[in-house]
Amino acid sequence: QYGFEQIINQYHWIEQDLKEANKPENRAKQPWIITMAHKPMYCSNNNDDECLFANGYIFIRIGLPFIQAFGFEQLFAQYGVDLEFWAHEHSYERLWPVYNMTVYNGTKGAYIDPDAPVHVVTGSAGCNERHDPFGVPRPWTAFQNSDYGYTRMNVYNSSHLYLEQVSDDQGGKVIDSMWLIKSKHGPYSYF
Repeated sequence: QYGFEQIINQYHWIEQDLKEANKPENRAKQPWIITMAHKPMYCSNNNDDECLFANGYIFIRIGLPFIQAFGFEQLFAQYGVDLEFWAHEHSYERLWPVYNMTVYNGTKGAYIDPDAPVHVVTGSAGCNERHDPFGVPRPWTAFQNSDYGYTRMNVYNSSHLYLEQVSDDQGGKVIDSMWLIKSKHGPYSYF
C-alpha cells in the first residue's frame, strides 16, 4: 500500500523503536543507536539533485511540505541517535556532527562527546551509474571521496566506535577513519 498512511506508520514505528531502545535497561545493554537509510539528510554532491539545495533532503530532515511532520532529524536527535548511515549518493562523505543545519564540533574535538548526531554517506560500493561528483564542500563536510569503496565499523565498547573508509580504486587503502567517543548516550543537550 502506498500513500500518506505508510509515512505515518513508518514514523510511528521508528519512534516506538527508539523509545524502547532508550529505556535505561536497554541502553545499558546496547548503548549505541545507529540508523541506516537510503536518501541522506545532508550531502554535498554536485549531481543535480537535492544535495544542491540549501536545505538538502528537506523532506527527510523536517518532514512533509507545509505541515512539516514526520521528519527524522528532530526524532533522531531527541532519542540520542549516535551515528546515521546514509546512501543514495555514489560517494563517501563523513560529516561533522550536525543538527538543524548547524555544525556542532563539540568542546573536546569533533567526535568526542559530540553535541549532535554524526552522519556518514556511504553509497560508493559500486554501480553502473558511475560516481557522484562533489561540488564545493558544505559547512558540514569533514571528508569526501568519490572512489568506489566500502565502510568498515568496529564497536569496541560502550564508549568507543571506530569507522574507516576503504577505497577499492586505491587497492584497499584506508582513505578515511574516525573514532567516535561518547561518555554517555541519550538525547542531545537541546532536548
